[in-house]
Amino acid sequence: MKQKALDKTPDKLRNPSDLQVRFRTGVIYTAATVICVLAGNIPMVLMLMVVAGICAGEFFYMLRSDAKLPNEMLGIIAAVLYPLSVYIAGLAGAMLVSLALLLALLVWYVFWLRARIPDVGVSFFGAAYTGLLLCGLVIIRVSLPAPWGGVCVLLLFLSVWANDAFAYLVGSKIGRHKLAPRTSPKKSWEGFIAGLVGSVIFWCLMTLVPGITMAIPQSIVFGIISGCMGVLGDLAESRIKRNSGFKDSGTIMPGHGGLLDRSDSLFLTSITAAILLIAGGCIPYALF
Repeated sequence: MKQKALDKTPDKLRNPSDLQVRFRTGVIYTAATVICVLAGNIPMVLMLMVVAGICAGEFFYMLRSDAKLPNEMLGIIAAVLYPLSVYIAGLAGAMLVSLALLLALLVWYVFWLRARIPDVGVSFFGAAYTGLLLCGLVIIRVSLPAPWGGVCVLLLFLSVWANDAFAYLVGSKIGRHKLAPRTSPKKSWEGFIAGLVGSVIFWCLMTLVPGITMAIPQSIVFGIISGCMGVLGDLAESRIKRNSGFKDSGTIMPGHGGLLDRSDSLFLTSITAAILLIAGGCIPYALF
């Protein structure tokens, strides 16, 4: 069956270029994200749990190459539980997961003599970095009635993707001044500014979502802050890869690398967006 399918495949598709592979993978990733976000609270939470688990696994895999010995099992379990706990119990749920993780890591540290304090720190950081930060999306999703919570989250995703796309297109064409040459040599200040424009565009569109109380000037400021945090998240993951000697965090997404490579900007953006929207009185959400 595989041979018959291959025989019917056009020649130009049998050996796709890197760009074709990257495009196809991006389409599948984007379609899956849009469907899960708009389908409802539970599908989106399940998607975030999967993303958190895979990203945590890639994170711990890289750190092992940097002479660290994290507890992958505890870290991945906690990362997966963070979005679910916030959906069920709000911020109190995240606190319970954090306390349980810390207690479990202390027990592991006491009884497994090879473990060091840096290993405990890396295990806790990995879970919080890949799981806790994504909880901002859950907070935004549940704060608004259906389907507007999903629309708002989708616009936030689009702001992150626009930030990356605008930065790449402009930076590759006219980028001359390096943003962080030692951490990410390909990023430029020209691309950085263009990325902020892309982020602001979709933040301005959020003002049209029913249930969100946000003026255009406020959305511009929030879009700039959110865009900056997305770039910071990207640079942070680049620094982790550089220190660990990795070009990509994994191979689960052909043409793109690992899932952590695609989600690095989303981590800080999601939690920053939730804080800005709540602190600015833009969405109704009770912290506890």
